[in-house]
Amino acid sequence: MSIEPEQAMQEVYDVLIIGAGPAGATAAIYTARAELSTLVVHRGLGTGAASMAERIVNYPGIPDELTGDELVRRMHAQAESFGAHFVQDAILTTDLESEPNSASGNQGYYRARSVIIATGSMGRGEQVDGEEDLVGRGVSYCATCDGAFFRDQVVAVAGNHNEAIEEAMLLTRFAREVHLLVQTPELRADSHLIEEITAEDRVTIHLATRLLEVLGDDEVTAVRIRPRGQEERTLHVSGVFIYLQGRRPITDFVGDQLERNDAGCLQVGAMMETALPGVFAVGDLLCNHLKQLVVAAGDGATAARAVERYLSGRERLQPDWH
Repeated sequence: MSIEPEQAMQEVYDVLIIGAGPAGATAAIYTARAELSTLVVHRGLGTGAASMAERIVNYPGIPDELTGDELVRRMHAQAESFGAHFVQDAILTTDLESEPNSASGNQGYYRARSVIIATGSMGRGEQVDGEEDLVGRGVSYCATCDGAFFRDQVVAVAGNHNEAIEEAMLLTRFAREVHLLVQTPELRADSHLIEEITAEDRVTIHLATRLLEVLGDDEVTAVRIRPRGQEERTLHVSGVFIYLQGRRPITDFVGDQLERNDAGCLQVGAMMETALPGVFAVGDLLCNHLKQLVVAAGDGATAARAVERYLSGRERLQPDWH
């Protein structure tokens, strides 16, 4: 079930799963069913690559066409039915060498005896021009954290998924005007969120619009944007909240604790184990296999079984036939 960060912080879980796409959700199904206390921390439904798939017709055992979002939600519900807990938060840092392991997010501090990293590969390899220079001086990645600093001001939000829209709605509590910059011709989020954001008078939605540059010397003063098929233009804002996505593995929160290859991928063994005891990585964080939902789900199941063996004190994580 979904719980609040404050509740999750009160327990040391058997396993912390960071990410809730097919790999993370499948791992949660297996660990929770094995009666391991399981906490899944995710950035929000609809933020992962799988959830953005418009049609899935080749997932084994599901002959009817469905969206990626529907499939992932079914996985979440199944994991919750076995007792897994889900918390919405963005993990910023981790300590994977302590006992227990720990992870810090925007809203909480979580502890577990083992960790499965399942954050996917939608991280941005390159920043928007001007973004890095103005982080903390108008550029933010967390409206929950920084929204109150922009009371009665004009801000922009760049992104097109549940998290971006939820953050834009939160900003309407403080800012007098919010510009939502959406790269695609339509919003891609839960229908109720789309209804809420389109009905909000303080939000101006810019569809098919790219964020090109954040402008300002000592603080943000404007953003440069380009609507599709139109000339570039400038929006005068005092803050910009960036929730854009790319194609790189999302591993920044592990720091230098785990080795990555040149593409930014984590390195694992046959049972999804990393070089750190009790820490596993699954799904699109691993660049050496086919990026398909069924493969990611298989990774999650493998890591979950390895977690069981690790927590039971088994010397070898590999299956008995290995």
